[in-house]
Amino acid sequence: MRGAVPRLSLTLLAAESGARLCAIIHYLVRGQLGWLGLTIACLVPGYAAQLLSILWFRADGHAPGCWLLALHLLQLGLWKRYWDVLRAAAKTGGGAGELLAQLGDVCVLRLLEALLQTLPHLLLQAYVVVAVDPAGFIPGVSAGLSLLSLAWALVSYSHFTFLLKPGHLSPPAAVILCLLLWRTGMLGTRVLALVLFARLYSFWVFAVAGVHWLLMSFWLGAQQTDIVAQPCRWRLFNCLLGAVYIFCYINVRPGPSRTRAALFYAVSTWNVLYSRWM
Repeated sequence: MRGAVPRLSLTLLAAESGARLCAIIHYLVRGQLGWLGLTIACLVPGYAAQLLSILWFRADGHAPGCWLLALHLLQLGLWKRYWDVLRAAAKTGGGAGELLAQLGDVCVLRLLEALLQTLPHLLLQAYVVVAVDPAGFIPGVSAGLSLLSLAWALVSYSHFTFLLKPGHLSPPAAVILCLLLWRTGMLGTRVLALVLFARLYSFWVFAVAGVHWLLMSFWLGAQQTDIVAQPCRWRLFNCLLGAVYIFCYINVRPGPSRTRAALFYAVSTWNVLYSRWM
């Protein structure tokens, strides 16, 4: 199962990238330069994950050469990391500590890239399908693959954290499938709600999302998470994660998360009711 997770991650990453390229060509051929520019702009935040990947290669003692820098410049750095994981899994059988470390690096980087790049692209293409071109096949396929890829990035990260626990083996396929369905449904409903609200009330969607973001950021600060030691970086981490919590819940503290998840869904429900009231 450990080899299947990175293999499926790489397949979905390739499918998502191919669909995004088709969407760019679609807007270019139809002369929709505004949507073309926004679609290309969604690629820019993904370079944060590529830069972090290069820094981690250097920290691991692998001096990045020209070819490695070129791969990251073309946003293929994570593809290279997945390929390394698959080669290491074929050699060691999936049980080495070095393999687990490589898997952890690529899962974290892929989750960061998905949140910074795939999520904005998903929102944009979903808005195009709902408000601009309901019959648009290519934007619809691109949005669907982005949703699936983002959900799988969350599932693969959860799979890795499960492997870190002492005595835990790789979860069965049924558990992985249930997690994927849960993440896909949660993200899909949140994205659809925001897109429909934006269609009806235009820029008021930023007010609703902003209130949710502030509530989540203050809540994370009240939990005193110790993932980041420096005060300034700790505040920045809480602000960034607060923005992620507009769409999905990610457990960042050890121990049972039932109470925290219940509070998150309570705030999300209030957010939906507030949106309908407006």
